[in-house]
Amino acid sequence: MDIQIIFESILFNWHLISLFFIVAVLYSSVGFGGGSSYLAILALTGIVFTQIRATALLCNIVVVSGNVFFFIQQKKLNLKKVIPLVLLSIPFAFLGGKLKISQHLFFILLGFTLLFAAITMWLSKKIVSSNEDKNKSKTIKNISFGGFIGFISGMVGIGGGIFLAPLLHLTNWDTPKKIAATASLFILVNSIAGLIGQYSNPDFNIDWNLTSILLLTVFIGGQIGSRISNNFLTPIQLKKATAILIAFVSIRILVKYLFT
Repeated sequence: MDIQIIFESILFNWHLISLFFIVAVLYSSVGFGGGSSYLAILALTGIVFTQIRATALLCNIVVVSGNVFFFIQQKKLNLKKVIPLVLLSIPFAFLGGKLKISQHLFFILLGFTLLFAAITMWLSKKIVSSNEDKNKSKTIKNISFGGFIGFISGMVGIGGGIFLAPLLHLTNWDTPKKIAATASLFILVNSIAGLIGQYSNPDFNIDWNLTSILLLTVFIGGQIGSRISNNFLTPIQLKKATAILIAFVSIRILVKYLFT
C-alpha cells in the first residue's frame, strides 16, 4: 500500500481507529474479541454493508488468537468439552457466512443480535458463577448450542462468544475462567469459518487499505488488553458499559430499518 494513502486513511478515519483500539483493549482483557462492538461501530459509518461482516470477523481473529494462545499456556482449555461445541459450529458458521442476504435484512438481524447481546451482557452479574463444582456437560446439548450459535454468528459477522459465554454460565458449564477460554477458542474457529464462507460469496468485498489499519490497531489493543487484564475495570463494569453502547446502537438500527 502507498504510504500517502495509508496516512490519509488514518487521518480520515482517526475516530474509527480510536474506537476499535479501545474496544480491543477492553474486550481482550476478559477474553473476548469485540465483534459485536466492531459491528455496532461500523454500522454507524458509511462503510458498505457487505464489508462490515468481513472486517468485524478479521478483527475478531486477530484479537482472540492472542487470547487462545494465553489460555493454552495457562491450561484452561478442556478439549473434551470444547470439541462438541465447535463440532457443528464450524460448518454452520461457514454456511451462515456464505448465505447471501439483503442489506435491509442484514441490518434487522444485526439490530436484534446486538440488542440480545446487550441484554445478556447487562444481566451478566446474575449469571456468572464462581462455583468450581460444575455439572457434567451433555454432548448433544453442546453440539446443538454450538451449531445454532455458529450459524447466527457467521450470518451476522461475529464470533459468537457473546452468545456462548452467557449461555454456558447459565447452564453451569464450567468455571468462569474456563468458560472465557472456551469462548475465545469458539470465537476464533467460528470467525475463521464465517470469513471463509463470506469469501466464497460472489458479493464479498473489503477495503484492504482501511481494514489493514484496523487489524494493526486491534492487534496492538488486544496485546495491551491481555496484559493489563482487569486492573482498571472489572468484568462486570466493562460488560455493563458496553451493554449500554450496544443497546443504543441496536435500537437506532432497528428504528431505522424496521420502520422504513
